[in-house]
Amino acid sequence: MSAPQSGYPNHAPGQHEQYDQSGPHQVPEYGDNASPVQGGGAPSSNAARRKRQYAGQAYEFGAGGNAALGGQVQGGQGYPGPPGAGYGGYGQQPQQPTYQQPAYGTDQGAIPSPVIPSYGQPPVAGGYQPPDPGYPSHHAPSLSPRLDGIQHGMNNMNIGGQPPHQGQQMQQRPQLNQLYPTDLLNAPLNVAELDLPPPPIILPPNSSVTPSPHANCPPKHVRSTLNAVPTTHSLLKKSRLPFALVIQPYSSLHDDEDPVPVVPDQVIARCRRCRSYINPFATFLDQGHRWRCNMCNLTNDVPQAFDWDAATQKQLDRWARPELNYSVVEFIAPQEYMVRPPQPLVYLFLFDVSYASVTSGLLATGARCILESLDRIPNADRRTRLGFLAVDSSLHYFAIPRDDSEVGETSMLVVSDLDEPFLPTPADLLVTLTECRENIETFLGKLQEMFQNTQNGGSCMGSALRAGHKLISPVGGKLTVLTASLPNMGHGKLDMREDKKILGTSKEGSLLQTGNSFYKSFAVECSKNQVSIDMFLFSSQYQDVASLSNLPRYTGGQTYFYPGWNAARSEDAIKFAREFSDYLSAEIGLEAVLRVRATTGLRMNTFYGNFFNRSSDLCAFPAFPRDQSYVVEVAIDESLNKGVICLQSAVLHTTCNGERRIRVMTLALPTTQSLADMYASADQAAIATFYSHKAVERALGSGLEPARDALQSKLVELLQTYRKELAGGNMGGGGLQFPANLRCLPVLFLGLIKNIALRKSAQIPSDMRSAALCQLSTLPLPLLMQFIYPKMYSLHDMPDDAGLADEQSGEIGMPPPINLSSACLVPYGLYLIDDGQTQFLWVGRDAVPQLLDDVFGLPDKSQLKVGKQTVPVLENDFNERVRAVIERSRDHRGKGVGSIIVPHLYVVREDGEPGMRLWATTLLVEDRADQGVSLKQWLGMMGEKVAQ
Repeated sequence: MSAPQSGYPNHAPGQHEQYDQSGPHQVPEYGDNASPVQGGGAPSSNAARRKRQYAGQAYEFGAGGNAALGGQVQGGQGYPGPPGAGYGGYGQQPQQPTYQQPAYGTDQGAIPSPVIPSYGQPPVAGGYQPPDPGYPSHHAPSLSPRLDGIQHGMNNMNIGGQPPHQGQQMQQRPQLNQLYPTDLLNAPLNVAELDLPPPPIILPPNSSVTPSPHANCPPKHVRSTLNAVPTTHSLLKKSRLPFALVIQPYSSLHDDEDPVPVVPDQVIARCRRCRSYINPFATFLDQGHRWRCNMCNLTNDVPQAFDWDAATQKQLDRWARPELNYSVVEFIAPQEYMVRPPQPLVYLFLFDVSYASVTSGLLATGARCILESLDRIPNADRRTRLGFLAVDSSLHYFAIPRDDSEVGETSMLVVSDLDEPFLPTPADLLVTLTECRENIETFLGKLQEMFQNTQNGGSCMGSALRAGHKLISPVGGKLTVLTASLPNMGHGKLDMREDKKILGTSKEGSLLQTGNSFYKSFAVECSKNQVSIDMFLFSSQYQDVASLSNLPRYTGGQTYFYPGWNAARSEDAIKFAREFSDYLSAEIGLEAVLRVRATTGLRMNTFYGNFFNRSSDLCAFPAFPRDQSYVVEVAIDESLNKGVICLQSAVLHTTCNGERRIRVMTLALPTTQSLADMYASADQAAIATFYSHKAVERALGSGLEPARDALQSKLVELLQTYRKELAGGNMGGGGLQFPANLRCLPVLFLGLIKNIALRKSAQIPSDMRSAALCQLSTLPLPLLMQFIYPKMYSLHDMPDDAGLADEQSGEIGMPPPINLSSACLVPYGLYLIDDGQTQFLWVGRDAVPQLLDDVFGLPDKSQLKVGKQTVPVLENDFNERVRAVIERSRDHRGKGVGSIIVPHLYVVREDGEPGMRLWATTLLVEDRADQGVSLKQWLGMMGEKVAQ
């Protein structure tokens, strides 16, 4: 370890040793810049000097409470324990130093040597084991194309049969992940562990038919709560662990950002019985003429064209086919996968033009956004169609003529019959973007003027939705609703239900349920007609998000909530403009269905997410979004007698450019009869995701208190089961024992209970809660983890490479994340707290003038405005790095997910506006706050309950 730089008051450079001896480990201080600069370059002495100034001056200027800090270790340091210790040190992130120490701060004697387990030589990707000698050496197209030995006894025909040794090798069970206990009470949480990959999937050698490292599904697309699956239902029940998949079919908004291999020749080999798609875990028999399904064991004929390239009229190398080398592939579907010709992309925009919408600037901003994003809307096949409907106490239709027609002007047709709204003209209401581009632009430019003097406060949005459905249901498509009012007339009329007296009481649950049955029944009707709904909600008053969010929930859409939004605030206008533009550019799938198949003996039990469950195992999506994930609970109906089981998710959809495609994701997992294997291979993030969906279901059905109680009792149940079955009934070494790979589960459950969606509080408006419940049930896993346990970074003393681009990768370096505890905040510090939806820049009460000048260009703190802000662009190195870290923290692509969200940044002064400070501190999950307990109290409570 290089010598830490002194970033603290009254520490001479060599004085840290006295703190380093506080425990059995050296304390690598999070606040200090202890690691050498990544990417080579020498540390900037200027940066080091700055850090000393920020801290040193704070000590000089500090008075009162700060003066007493003399002998304490300052900065956002973590805890006396090894920051780098992962699951025994595998899968380290580049930012985490690796310590040759026992995992998770256990005693030296507590775990067997060697200290760091090798996990059966962790695999290249997805648990792949090296092939045996004599295995076919034909590689996936992206690997080195060594084609030696193609014939391999196949009469020079490039149609290899079953690779040698495969049948025998399947019987040899490899050593699965080792179980390493950790003491939750005495080994403080290292937040870097939240970013570790799941425990590796260890499959027997030669489980896949080709030696491709891409043969098993990567965790960014499918994660299982268990990476070793019990062979019987009774073992699963005994473990108390859930068996579920977290499925995220897309990891970006656009195909070119995360391409997957495409099978272009329309030759699709599927099992006759279970309809699974051929995949890297199928086997070939009978000189390669037949293949055995790895799900149901049926033997199928290999399609004749499987080894033939129709385009070149030549023999194909079977072993190079994408579906045998890649676990995630996309097939271009032939005619029989279509009920009708592929539908065009259709957007019908429903604009609220009532007084609230016009005065807040929503109408003008929304129209301008669409106008400026017309080139971004997917339109490769030139069939994309747009329509516009304005809504106040009447419906305003717009007939837009073609650019080459003689009509010229767009005409507005007003319909005031709200009970049975009719279409005033069948033509020109839904127009092709390519043919009417100029007239669409002219119309959007004038839309604001048409309603600028309105005094109309009515909103018949329910009737407008019915009219929109009538207009686009013959084709299908998206209804995009932009509204700043509560629907107060016509179909789906809603009342002002918010009642501050019942917030925080047992009756609060009623506010989270729908206020009018129209919203559920209409959504189901939309789903049947391939109509999806997205809600953009902007009210400064109560808007009944609980009712309106049903529309996206059952149609594969999303609810986007902008409380108190006003275009006069540039931060509000810019946030919405960026998000809406990305929303319009996203390459959604149309008329989609998702089905999950699995090895015989397994059954898909319950599905969670935004869609309509059309039958027991089929989820219907009028539009398939790119920024959501789904959870499927798996039941074990019959004993599993295979060493490896497979689960295959398939999404059949129409792409934006009119192609019918099937995205197939195949995950193989080893089976086990051992409880220890199950616990050692459990994925804490996937388990937390599963229970977040269960908690949302419970909150909407029974209320918030039962949802919180269910989370707490689940955690107690898991800790008790582990203690009884695997820690020998006693405390197995004292404290509160749990496996190292589930180390963060208790804090994730506490984060869920304290999340704005579920937290016990009388201060949270029901609209805010309902919007957060929508996020808990749709966010992709990496964003969900951050929403439950936000990221916090110390900026005033960040390492010298933080905020700078890495020379090799070009990625911005980040400071190490620190624990969400006020104990990590120093009074002279500057911190970023980010839950993925909102960012807080926390300025300590003793922040020195130099720091404020460098970051904000202000001479003293009294001039610093709190609230929604952007950090000004200044000509100094530190300001640039702070801005780079804030921007990098917002970057969802770096987390491997698609999202349109651009978090607001709020500047918070520790001695500033109390409401703002209170809001920021609610994200400090490890602290006591409102009516919640601290992490230490929480673990203490768990320990008492487990010991009972």
